[in-house]
Amino acid sequence: MKSPRDVVIVDGYRTPFAKAGTKLKAVHAADLGKAALKELLARTNIDVKLIDEVIVGNTGNPVDSVNISRVVALSAGLPIQTSAYTVHRNCASALESISQGFEKIRSGTMDVIVAGGTENMSQMPTLLPPKIQGIFDKLFTAKGPSQALPLLGKLFSAEMKQMKALLTGNMKDEYFPVVSIMKGLTDPFVGINMGQTAEILAKEWNISRLEQDQFALASHHKAAAATKSGKFKEEMVPMPLPPDYKEVLHEDIGPRENQTLEALQKLKPFFDKQTGTITAGNSCPITDGAGMVLMMSREKAEALGYKPYARILSYAFAGLEPERMGLGPAYSTPLALKRAKMDLKQIGLIELNEAFAAQVIACQKALDSDEFCRTKLGLGGKVGEIRNEIMNVNGGGIALGHPVGTTGTRLVLTLMKEMRRRNVQYGLATLCIGGGQGGSMIIESEA
Repeated sequence: MKSPRDVVIVDGYRTPFAKAGTKLKAVHAADLGKAALKELLARTNIDVKLIDEVIVGNTGNPVDSVNISRVVALSAGLPIQTSAYTVHRNCASALESISQGFEKIRSGTMDVIVAGGTENMSQMPTLLPPKIQGIFDKLFTAKGPSQALPLLGKLFSAEMKQMKALLTGNMKDEYFPVVSIMKGLTDPFVGINMGQTAEILAKEWNISRLEQDQFALASHHKAAAATKSGKFKEEMVPMPLPPDYKEVLHEDIGPRENQTLEALQKLKPFFDKQTGTITAGNSCPITDGAGMVLMMSREKAEALGYKPYARILSYAFAGLEPERMGLGPAYSTPLALKRAKMDLKQIGLIELNEAFAAQVIACQKALDSDEFCRTKLGLGGKVGEIRNEIMNVNGGGIALGHPVGTTGTRLVLTLMKEMRRRNVQYGLATLCIGGGQGGSMIIESEA
């Protein structure tokens, strides 16, 4: 039954996604967000004075744009009176932004909200090791050459030790710089990185290397087909590239039309080199990109003459063991279904983020397992089958990438536009979250 306080998504757009270190590496995360937001404002022709708030997910937290949502909002032309704040829930930061917008609109506190995410993972910094940082700390407070020169000598000596560590491959050397993105992808509670958590799931659920590589291959082929057909153009803003902005990026850098199983099978395990099955090929790449959606109450959308894409029915976040974080969707999805008073069999399309092929397959097996759903979720039996035919029909994170603070937006955006194309009534967007959580959102098409 429709209600004036229903929360609807009017429209949404994203930048192309690009593997870190490629075409978007020089574009600040705030500029990525600005591009997506300006396109959204232009396509919807919304009066910016009507926007109550801007909520943006981001995990990299650039030091020159700490509250990056505010920077994005002002640079895109929103009035200074429009409030803005940034949210951080690891991989689900952008889904969190939409869920917070949902709560504010449903409660009647606000009527029009922009929610989204932005991330430039290429620009996440390399950190100085403590020994070298200590020298710099003293150098900054040195009083005159007599104090500074000995410190410069120590700094030169430390740089020589850095070079030795690099040449010998001793990445654990106390003088070796810390790659912040690798530190961020390591769980502080259990001390293992995200790839190792996927290895745990692959072993516990008996997921073979071949099964994972076949899944990855399908992701690339589906994404390449969606690109070729022009589907992604319906959700994407062309991105002029610095420094002269003459080159324009129109497509994602990630999907490989010519990807083969043979090529994937040649890749060596990355996280467990002895007995592992997780490779760079069956994992999502580190990626840059941004996306934004325009949310309203139903009464406001109708008053302004908009035909929304979708109505948000429910959302849920749930926690689990950090070392099994990839199973997050298996925990949050039953809760979202319960809140929507629905069964999984009613869902016609699903976007389940592909952090790792093993993690997605494990979620499929878990939700279709009576034992798992009884012992881990406290349910009477299995939730049901997530069929490949309705999941990630345009490819997923393995091909498109996973700009951590943005992916939640991409899942909802891609889902709602594909639901309209296929005349599907109900859809599910879900993802695992580093640290041991899952996030899910159920939407209904307004077509």
